[in-house]
Amino acid sequence: MKDIEILRELAKELAQIAALPQQEETIRLWKKLNSLKPERPMYTINQICWHEINVEDALTLQCEDPFYQEIETDLRRRLYRNKYLKDDFVYEAAIYIPTVVVGLNSGLEEKKDTIILNEDKEAIMAQHFHDQLKTEADLEKLQIPDFWIDVEATRKREEMTEDAVGDILEVVMDGVDFGFFVWDYLVQWRGFDNLLEDITYEIDFIHQIVDKATNIQLAILDKLEAMNLLKKRPQLIHCSGTFTDELPKSENADPMHPKAIDSWTCGEAQILYLVSPKMHNELEFEYVKKCFDRFGLVYYGCCEPLDDRLEYVKQIPNLRKISCSPWVKNHERFAEELEGRYVMSHKPNPAFLVDGMYHPDKIRKNMQMLLDASNKYNCPCEFLLKDISTVSNKPERLFEWSRIADEVLRR
Repeated sequence: MKDIEILRELAKELAQIAALPQQEETIRLWKKLNSLKPERPMYTINQICWHEINVEDALTLQCEDPFYQEIETDLRRRLYRNKYLKDDFVYEAAIYIPTVVVGLNSGLEEKKDTIILNEDKEAIMAQHFHDQLKTEADLEKLQIPDFWIDVEATRKREEMTEDAVGDILEVVMDGVDFGFFVWDYLVQWRGFDNLLEDITYEIDFIHQIVDKATNIQLAILDKLEAMNLLKKRPQLIHCSGTFTDELPKSENADPMHPKAIDSWTCGEAQILYLVSPKMHNELEFEYVKKCFDRFGLVYYGCCEPLDDRLEYVKQIPNLRKISCSPWVKNHERFAEELEGRYVMSHKPNPAFLVDGMYHPDKIRKNMQMLLDASNKYNCPCEFLLKDISTVSNKPERLFEWSRIADEVLRR
């Protein structure tokens, strides 16, 4: 079968890369960083505009079967990353196939209107969410989802993968991504403006929603653990490397049946950067403490600047990494407040890759400034280039960013 021949050639190439000694070295360096004893900063490039960077048809799919196209996409992107991006991604001789889970949502299906900029799978879109929680009576709509595994569909996916590449790559039937993003769900259930109005005028109602949504997340976590649906061996959490000697934590832990305490998780509440640090603590951190207490290690934050509320962020249980977004005002102060007890997760601005802002010297200068801020206070750090919506159809800019990172961070 032509599809299988295509996949086998790609799998063999990946297996050769995975066998190189540099994979173990990269894992060792991630472990050093995650134990707060780094030898150098680490960096990754993720959330990429793949539709803009197809050099020499390296990403062009050749398989015809839709499921085999999923596998081919994964393999081609990993091979592309190794050839062109050259970041601190670790290449494993394994392929992770998601278990087919039906009915899993966060407590309520979203309703929205969407405007799509382009019809590509990597489409950029604008979304308007319908308000489904207008009154206290509407809280009854929030229920623990009754999700289940489609055993037959999962079995078929596993068999097809094993038949195609099982003798070349390890086939892992994997679980689902899980993090605590209650405020993202609230935006999807209510809409941005409605939430801000209620924070101002109906704070008790907001607390009721957050409390119920948090308890639903905890119930979902219980069920995911019982059904063995947590991620098996994720090497990234929110685009950050997870390799560590501190996990698993439980006795007799089984990597193929992970518990939350043996795993990383992440969370954020981007909308709450608009409120005071004290209110952010009241509406987010006081709730997520009981969630993050369940996990072994935690990554917190995304694009929201956290520099004026780190005193509350640092109260998160099992916290190891804190996002330092492009909108942080004082990076030195941020590094000083971390006291060397957390990884400072720098987010270089992806806007530096687009027309009108792109200039290698500016990228280098910004990266060096971020590194100097961390080094001044002996703060372990990493660099995560992400949220790359566009490179203005010039993939060489992404390659240049990686070359600069190699010079500034590795050498």
